[in-house]
Amino acid sequence: MDKQAKIYVTNHQERAGSAIYHYLLKQGYENVVVRTDTDTGMESIRAVNTFFAEENIEYVFMTDGY
Repeated sequence: MDKQAKIYVTNHQERAGSAIYHYLLKQGYENVVVRTDTDTGMESIRAVNTFFAEENIEYVFMTDGY
């Protein structure tokens, strides 16, 4: 992955998401996006599509909440 790529990490406040988030930052990735579900309104597919379109997300690290 390009260090400038826009990367979205889900559940960044949980163990797995936090580990990925901090690892990416430590490796020099500069465009790591984190949001809570309430920040993005991820309860609907329309909101998800809007979020991805507006943010121009290139990669996603999707973790569960544990």
